[in-house]
Amino acid sequence: MLKKILLGVAVLIAIPFIVALFIKTDYSVTRTVTIDKPVTEVFDYVKHLKNQDNFSKWAQMDPEMVKTYRGTDATVGFVSAWASENKDVGVGEQEIIAIDEGKRIDFELRFLSPFEATEPAYMTTKEVSTNQTKVEWGFSGHMNYPMNLMFLFVDFEAMIGADLQQGLDSLKVILEKE
Repeated sequence: MLKKILLGVAVLIAIPFIVALFIKTDYSVTRTVTIDKPVTEVFDYVKHLKNQDNFSKWAQMDPEMVKTYRGTDATVGFVSAWASENKDVGVGEQEIIAIDEGKRIDFELRFLSPFEATEPAYMTTKEVSTNQTKVEWGFSGHMNYPMNLMFLFVDFEAMIGADLQQGLDSLKVILEKE
């Protein structure tokens, strides 16, 4: 009888680990908005990381957040760092790692607390017409096995996508007011 109970417990413990073998470990989220401004004006705004403080949901979650900057904004190597007591914000930094002028800016997000991760993100701008620009904001992430089990319970793509869309909608309002 004891052997059957132990075997049953072992199976119950093993099931989540077996399931995790078949769950994705990566996710990617993109959202877009069309802004009624020329592409050069939009790109010149979004390539400055300090401007994200004006439209990013995450930058506005904690008014007490400490922000520091290193380098020259809107250039490769510029780092925008944040530190917050709010566990939803945490501590980390974002670095510009590539710029394709007028078209794309790539970032590396380094989360330091409450968890550690390094993930890529980007923003692109594409001319729709002379006075319209399509902006795409993208983010990718990874969850190692067996933590990827969280994908069964949390829809990271929808959650992060909603935050990206809120930021893009704010960006549209800001730029179209000017």
